[in-house]
Amino acid sequence: MKRIVISTAIAAMFAVTAAPAMAGGFWVHQSGYGNSTGGNQNGWNNRYSVQQTGKWNSQVGQQWGKNNVGAVGQEGRRNSADTWQRGNNNAAGVGQFGNNHRTMITQDGNGNIVAGVQVGNNCSADVTQVGSGNVTAFVQACP
Repeated sequence: MKRIVISTAIAAMFAVTAAPAMAGGFWVHQSGYGNSTGGNQNGWNNRYSVQQTGKWNSQVGQQWGKNNVGAVGQEGRRNSADTWQRGNNNAAGVGQFGNNHRTMITQDGNGNIVAGVQVGNNCSADVTQVGSGNVTAFVQACP
């Protein structure tokens, strides 16, 4: 059973992170020292994807209305990620591999779904979903 849950969470994570790269919105790739991103989208067919590899990763991301999707992949060092989405078809995914992790995802209403994976080192995660479809799959391996 545990294997099925982990496999499902990982599959959902890949599905969520793959969608923004193929759809509209924005895609950011950063490697090296001092990474950081920001964000804010307001209406309609929102999407975003951020990939960070390197030292002082960080990310924010916010989307307010319609078909939201947010995905963050971080590898190495001090990671962090936020992602808030307010209304409509939501879906958020975070994959963090190595070092100090931290995630906070907040979704407010409608479709909701969160998938996350944190592997190696200090992990952490807050997931808050309020109204509608809510589903959360989060896998952590924090030695």
